[in-house]
This record gives sequence, structure tokens and C-alpha cells, in this order.
Amino acid sequence: MPFYAPGFDPLLIVSQIAAMQALLYLNLGLWLLVLNGLAGSNLSSIGLRHLFSPDSISISYAGGWVTILALFLNAIAGQAPHCCPHPSSFFLCFIVERAKKCLDFAATAHLLHLFCCIVYGGWPIAWEWWAVNIMCLVLMALLGEFLCMRRELQDIPLFGSRGGRKFSSSERE
Repeated sequence: MPFYAPGFDPLLIVSQIAAMQALLYLNLGLWLLVLNGLAGSNLSSIGLRHLFSPDSISISYAGGWVTILALFLNAIAGQAPHCCPHPSSFFLCFIVERAKKCLDFAATAHLLHLFCCIVYGGWPIAWEWWAVNIMCLVLMALLGEFLCMRRELQDIPLFGSRGGRKFSSSERE
């Protein structure tokens, strides 16, 4: 049996990374579909190029702006369950659950995205690609840490599933 530090579970970490990547790409794909539909683009032309091509992020044409907006919305916007209002930050809050691990998982997700972009379309040379992805990384990490800290600081219910229910004087006796 291998020796690991207490709390270190490599299988859990790999599964969390895989879950983060899958959820981020699913969410980004949905944003791209919605925004391209609203922009009047041909929805049949949306594909892997929008996700992985470094050329899809550009400020010189409208389609590039749509992709940039989708990336930012993927990092910061939308509504999710009660404690976490931002999708990718919600994914960090839900999957990672620890504020001190959010930067690690956000950076890992973006490094894996860089690797996928390199495999699909070559090394990204456009400054727009780097600027957008670095800003998305920072936003995702900061919001994820904020939401995780907020979740960690929530009161712990002590009286079963009813939580902090107030008892009347007759019920206490």
C-alpha cells in the first residue's frame, strides 16, 4: 500500500479535474450556442473550432466578440443553486469545496484548455487569446475562492434537518 499524506487522494483529484473540464466545456458550449443563436449566426457552423481554435478569439470580427463574451460568461455569469451564483465558480464551489484549492483547479483547467488548443490549432500567438484566458482564469479563481469561503463560513445546523429552528419555551422543556 503506497504512503500518502493524510487527505491526499490522487484518484479524487484526477476525478475532480476531469469533472471540472467536462463541466466547463459543456457550459462553454451552451453559452456559445445561445450567443451565436442570438447573434443570428448559423448554428450548424458551431463546432470544435469555437472551443479550441486560437483564431476564434479575436476583436476584429463579430464572431470573435461572441466567443470572448461566451468565455467571460462561462467564468462569471448566470444563476445556479443557492450558495453559488456563477457557473464555473459554482463548479469550483461544488466540486473542489475548498477555497485554498480554487486557484490550483482553475489554473489546471486553463492549462488543460491551452493543451487542447495547441493540439487542435497550434500554439496561440494572438494577444487577445492570452489576455482573455488570463482574465477568465483570474475571475474564475477569485469568484471560486469567494464562494467557497462563503460556503465554509456558513453556520452548521445543530438540530438535524431543521437547522437553526427556534424553539418555543414549551418545546424546550
